[in-house]
Formats: sequence, C-alpha cells, structure tokens
Amino acid sequence: MNKKKKPFLGMPAPLGYVPGLGRGATGFTTRSDIGPARDANDPVDDRHAPPGKRTVGDQMKKNQAADDDDEDLNDTNYDEFNGYAGSLFSSGPYEKDDEEADAIYAALDKRMDERRKERREQREKEEIEKYRMERPKIQQQFSDLKRKLAEVTEEEWLSIPEVGDARNKRQRNPRYEKLTPVPDSFFAKHLQTGENHTSVDPRQTQFGGLNTPYPGGLNTPYPGGMTPGLMTPGTGELDMRKIGQARNTLMDMRLSQVSDSVSGQTVVDPKGYLTDLNSMIPTHGGDINDIKKARLLLKSVRETNPHHPPAWIASARLEEVTGKLQVARNLIMKGTEMCPKSEDVWLEAARLQPGDTAKAVVAQAVRHLPQSVRIYIRAAELETDIRAKKRVLRKALEHVPNSVRLWKAAVELEEPEDARIMLSRAVECCPTSVELWLALARLETYENARKVLNKARENIPTDRHIWITAAKLEEANGNTQMVEKIIDRAITSLRANGVEINREQWIQDAEECDRAGSVATCQAVMRAVIGIGIEEEDRKHTWMEDADSCVAHNALECARAIYAYALQVFPSKKSVWLRAAYFEKNHGTRESLEALLQRAVAHCPKAEVLWLMGAKSKWLAGDVPAARSILALAFQANPNSEEIWLAAVKLESENDEYERARRLLAKARSSAPTARVFMKSVKLEWVQDNIRAAQDLCEEALRHYEDFPKLWMMKGQIEEQKEMMEKAREAYNQGLKKCPHSTPLWLLLSRLEEKVGQLTRARAILEKSRLKNPKNPGLWLESVRLEYRAGLKNIANTLMAKALQECPNSGILWSEAIFLEARPQRRTKSVDALKKCEHDPHVLLAVAKLFWSQRKITKAREWFHRTVKIDSDLGDAWAFFYKFELQHGTEEQQEEVRKRCESAEPRHGELWCAVSKDIANWQKKIGDILRLVAGRIKNTF
Repeated sequence: MNKKKKPFLGMPAPLGYVPGLGRGATGFTTRSDIGPARDANDPVDDRHAPPGKRTVGDQMKKNQAADDDDEDLNDTNYDEFNGYAGSLFSSGPYEKDDEEADAIYAALDKRMDERRKERREQREKEEIEKYRMERPKIQQQFSDLKRKLAEVTEEEWLSIPEVGDARNKRQRNPRYEKLTPVPDSFFAKHLQTGENHTSVDPRQTQFGGLNTPYPGGLNTPYPGGMTPGLMTPGTGELDMRKIGQARNTLMDMRLSQVSDSVSGQTVVDPKGYLTDLNSMIPTHGGDINDIKKARLLLKSVRETNPHHPPAWIASARLEEVTGKLQVARNLIMKGTEMCPKSEDVWLEAARLQPGDTAKAVVAQAVRHLPQSVRIYIRAAELETDIRAKKRVLRKALEHVPNSVRLWKAAVELEEPEDARIMLSRAVECCPTSVELWLALARLETYENARKVLNKARENIPTDRHIWITAAKLEEANGNTQMVEKIIDRAITSLRANGVEINREQWIQDAEECDRAGSVATCQAVMRAVIGIGIEEEDRKHTWMEDADSCVAHNALECARAIYAYALQVFPSKKSVWLRAAYFEKNHGTRESLEALLQRAVAHCPKAEVLWLMGAKSKWLAGDVPAARSILALAFQANPNSEEIWLAAVKLESENDEYERARRLLAKARSSAPTARVFMKSVKLEWVQDNIRAAQDLCEEALRHYEDFPKLWMMKGQIEEQKEMMEKAREAYNQGLKKCPHSTPLWLLLSRLEEKVGQLTRARAILEKSRLKNPKNPGLWLESVRLEYRAGLKNIANTLMAKALQECPNSGILWSEAIFLEARPQRRTKSVDALKKCEHDPHVLLAVAKLFWSQRKITKAREWFHRTVKIDSDLGDAWAFFYKFELQHGTEEQQEEVRKRCESAEPRHGELWCAVSKDIANWQKKIGDILRLVAGRIKNTF
C-alpha cells in the first residue's frame, strides 16, 4: 500500500458534508447555472407539455398556488376550542396509527350523535312548526276561503267576472297577413307604366313639358308590351301572358306523349292528369335486399337438389310476388321438367299460366300423373262450358273410379235422373261412402230408397247417419210407428259392431232432424240416447241442462221430448213439472199447456202453483167456470191454502163478482186466517169505497197481526185519503213502533210531513230512519230527493256522496247520481256507475235514458233491450221503453214492447207501483197500466 495516498480517497463523503465549508469557501450560483432570464409568455423547454403548462407564466402560477395551499397559521385563524381552521399536520405523512385514531374518534362521534338524535329531531320539528306558524304557506292561508267555495251557488260562480287580458290590442287580436295572388292581367296592364327614365326627353324641353306630340303616354309607336317574345326590349320585364301560353303548350305536348298510339285513347286521368300509380307500387312488403337474399338462397336450393318440388314452387311464388310473372312461369315450367311426378308443381304451373296455356299444362300433367284427382278437378275448373266439365270429369272417372270427390263433382253437374244413374254406379265403385249412399236414397222412390239404405247398412254397418235417414224416410211416408223401432235397432246394431254411442253427437243429429221437420225421428232419437252414459243421481240436473240447451238452439221438439222423458222417470217431481209448464207457456200452445197441467196436478196434487197456473190459463182464455172448477179441485187437495183462497178471490173480483169474493174472503178469514187474507179483505172494501167496513176490518186485522206493515200502511193511506192528516200520522207512527225496519212506512210518514209543509220534520224522520236502518239505499234516495225538491241542490249532492260511501253498490243510488250531475259530467258518472253495478237494471235504465237525452236513438234502444232482458219484473224500465218507442219508434216496435211487457207481467218499480197500486186503477190490465205510467213520464232528464 502506498503510504503517500490518503486513506479517504475513493470513499463516499460523510452525511451532511459540504466541500469547502470548513475554510469558508461557500458555493455560488452564476447565470450559466440557472439559465437566462425568461418572459412570462416564453415557452417552456418541454415541447409536449399539456395546455396550461406550456409557458413560463403558467409554471409560476402553479408554484404560487402550491404555496397558497400551505396552512394559514396566523393568530386570526386560531380558535381556543377548535384550534386552527385546518389541520396542523396535513402536510405530514398519514400513518397507520393516525388511521386508527381517526376511526376511534369517528366511532365516538357517531355514538354521541345517536344519544342526541331524538332530542335534536324533536327540536328541529318544533323549530319547523314554529317557522310554519310564523310564515304559513299560501295554500294554508287560503284554506278557509277554499272551504267556503262549497257554499257558492252556481249563479254566484257564473257571475264572477273574467280576468282581463293585459296584452295590447295587436297581441290580443292578431291579424294574419293576407296574401292575394295578383292576376297576370295586372302585370300586363302596368308593364310599361313602371319604366324608369334616367334622362330627359329633348322633345319635352322643346314643347314645354306636358305638351308632347304623343299624348297618352302609352301610345308610342313601339310600345314595349306589343313586341314579340317574352322579354320586352326596353325594360327586361317578363310577359306573364306569354308564360301562361307557353305552360299550356308544354302540358299539351306531355299529354300527347303519354297517349296510347295504338287505340287512340289516353291513359291519363282527364280530370286530374294522374295516371294509375298502382302499377308503380311494388306488391311485396320486404326490403329489396331481402328479395335478393331469398332469390340467391332458393337458387342454391334448386341447384343442390333440382328434384325438390317445394324449391321450384317457392322460387316461382317469390318472382310472382315481386311482379316478375314471366320469370315465375319460366321457373315453374322448368320445375315441371325436373319434377314431373309432383302434383303440387303441376298445379302451381296451371295456376300461374293464363287460360289456354293452363289447359295445355294440365293436359301434360295428366299424361304424367293419370291417377291424380286434384289435377282432374283443376282441369274441370279451367273449363267454362258445362259439357266440357262433364267430359273432363267422366274421363277422370275412367282413370280413377274409386274417388268420392270426383263422383260428387260429376253428380253435381247432372240433372236428377242422370244423377241417380251416376250415383247407382258411384256406390258400386265407392261402397264405403255414406254421402253417396244417402244422396242416392234421396233421389230414389220410397221402395227403392229402402233397398238402397239396406244395402248401405250392409256395406257400412258402423255409421249412424244411414239409420237416422231410414227413420226420416219412414216418417216422411207416414210410417211413424217404424221410426222408434229403427232407432232402437240402430243403437243395438251399432253397439254390436263395436261403435261407441256418443250422446252429444246423437243429440246434435236430433236437433238437425228437428230443424228439418222430422219431429218423430227427433223425439225417438232423444228417447233412445237421453239416458246413455249418465249417473243416476245426475239424471235430473243433466236433462234440465239438455232441455235448456235445445231451447237455446231453437230445437223445441227436442226439448219437449226431454221433458216428456224426464216426467216419465220423475212423475212426482214438482220442479220438473213446473219447468215443463213454463216451457209450454213460453213456446207451446194453450191446449198443450192445459193438458200438461192436468197431468201435473194428478201427479202433484199438493203443488199449489200448478193448480193456479191451470186456473189462470182457463181464466185468460175466458173460460171462468172451468177456472172455478179447477180451483174447487185445488181446495179439495189443499183445504187451507192461502194462495188458492186468494186466487179464487181474485178470479171473482176480476169478473165483477164482488159478493162471491166477499163470501170467499169471509170463509177464508174463518178457516185459514192470515195477514194477507185480511189485507185483501181490507183492499176489496176500500176499492168498493166501503171506507167504514175497510177501517173496521183493518182494526180487526191489526189486533191479530200488528207486526204486518202493509196493514198499517193501508190504515194510514185511508186516513190520508179522507184528509185526516193527524190520524194518518198517528197510524204511521204506531206502525213504525211495531215495524221499525219497514222502509215504505218511513217513506210514507216522511212524504206526509212534506205534503203538509213540515220539511224540517220530514228531514228529521228520514235521519232517524237511516239510524235505525243503516245502509238502506231507499231511505238515502228519499233524503236526496227531499233536498232536491226543496231546491237545496248542494245539500242533495252532499247527501248523495255520503249515500254512495255507505252503499257503494246500490244501483238505484247510482242511477239517481247520474242525473244529479250537470250534463257534461253525466257520461263520466255513468261509466263509474257501470263499473260498480255492471248488471243492475236501474243503472242500465239510467244509461239508456242518458243516450235518449243525447238523441242517440239506436244506442238507447239497445240499452233498453238490455235492461228489460236483465230484469223483466221492473215496470219502470218497460214504461220508459214504451215512452221511448212512442216518440222514436214505429207502431210495430211500440206493439212489440207492449206485448213483451204483458207477457212479463212486471210487479215492481217506483213509478209502476205508484200507478198499479192506486185504488183508482185496481182493475186495470198490464197494458193499460203501461200506457198510464208512460203518460206520466216527462222528458226532463
């Protein structure tokens, strides 16, 4: 080792060593070290610096902003509790223990915040409420005034002045600029008057201004308007008249170009100069690119498998759809060459080719496919002459004698005699065709037809139609006793040949027989199959359903046969007898009904309704003694029956036998006393104007039946008729004590108070009635009408809203609510009503009246029909319907409504009951009551 070499040479300098610092030789910086001075706009050395850092000034601003980010540790920024606004150590490193400390402090803050949460939320809520009290919303400030709007009447509302329009007059009444085309004559007239002159005519200076030698201005030797051509030489203006002439000339040239030179007729629409554009519109709906793709795909299919018929058919149809008919024909003809044994290709070719060419194609097809039925049928269709069609079909039958379709097509073209001959040959060739056998049987005589059908049964032992046709044949020739045997034999034979007897199919066959007029066959089929495949306990229910189904299909004889069979099986069932009686009443004759009822009362002598139906039928026919004898027999079978007693009374009173009616009622009161018997006794005396006797009977009845509300009603009405209002009020009040749930009693008492002018008392009675009978629509309706009659429409509307809340499914309330609304809102209300009560007759009637008020006659009639169909017992619906037809219908329609009403015999309805239960109308018939009610209806809705 060299001793002269210092040991520290080549070693790294110690930490913090500055060379020369010990001897005072501190370092200095020259301009060459830091570079020259630069302007703020000078670019920086980095050529690829991003925007905002490309100049020296940008760099200086960035450094200054970094200095500003340092913490402001001034005393003015210090708080005794919180310290400095920022963090003293934000510039220091963020270590793991700092993170743990922050998490602990955050958990403490969250815990403290949860402890104070309820108090804070309560305080915030109180502050918000206090703030709202001091500064309420505009909506809250006007809430009391908005409540008072309910008391504003319609007149006051309409008298509120309209808000004025603050815009100026031009904005309020904009006047649109009108542009009127100026005629060509105007331009022609003023063509030269608007010429500009830039120099003075020397003649004007010579002759003194206006004294020109050519007075008139336009009368110059060469006026510009008279020069030939479109442009005048002096002004350069267009001559409009010449333009119009040129336009007409051009149009003539175009029309002559498009005219048909062969026929001499133009193809242009002479009215609108428009040709038929349909030829220019492509008939396909797809994109042109899709067409190209399909064409390419089909070409590929044809090339890969040229003997595949659907490829050729699809290709031809594609070209046909795109309008290239000739290409389609060429393709399909090539297809016939490639697939000569394909029936579909030949038929498609025949379809695409025109008339004579199609015949040639079909002839070629027949040579390739002599056994094809479809090609022969197509060949016959192409022929227009009947003889040619026959020739084609006969030629076809030579090649294909066992085709039923060809035989049928050939027979249809022949006369009856020739058809019979052909059919006799057809059944030999096609012995299993039922249609051909039956067609031959229809054309043969009776004897031959029997033989034909027997042969048919031998050849086709499993078909039911041959047996049914045989039965119809026997019935048509008067051998009705054979019909039952044939049908029974048919069932036996078919079962022996393994055929399952399908009950539904046989019933359909019976209905067809009924429609064809073969009554005996229809009834025999029904009797034979009605009990097949039904459990014993389901028989009655199933048979009644079958009868209803037959009635719906208008097969009345089938239904009658079902009822007859059911009555044989269930002779003591009252319900079956009743349904059969109603069927005869609606669809049969009076004689058939009476015969059925005689059998019915023999089997069910205790069924009062059957006796009463029989008596009523005799009475309506005018045979009163027979009706009396039926009721006498009914008395023997039912000695103490209230219904029979009252029917006997009604029979006598309707026929003006009042003394006999009184004696019957007296006997009934002694032997079978009931409330209804007493009520009828009171009414008989009342209508006879024996008021004293009626009152005595009423008092006697009330001693026995004080809880029967109709007696209290009659007592009050008799007093009301005598103008004894106090006694009437007392009777109603007593009745309400005994019968507090009787709605008519409450209504009578309320109307009595209203009648005497005690509106407040009437209102109080109705409120009391609603408390005792909650959710009662009749009482709510009367309350609404009471207010409406008093002129308090707003109270009536309020009550109606409450009523609909309590009884949301009440049709009678909804029907009234519709007409309480103003006319524009009625439609909306009716929709709401139909949503709530879709099948309620009152709502349907209200909708019909609504259409009537809007003069929509057809719709109104349709809704009236719906109403009376859904509830034929509502007399008001019939009355409104009749009134409607009186105003808008024909005499036939009016008569139809009246007859339907009389057959329905309605008993209910507010207007109907008011007339029918009036003492003055007690003997009126249904038709008379209908006219009276319709006469009372006013078109005020």
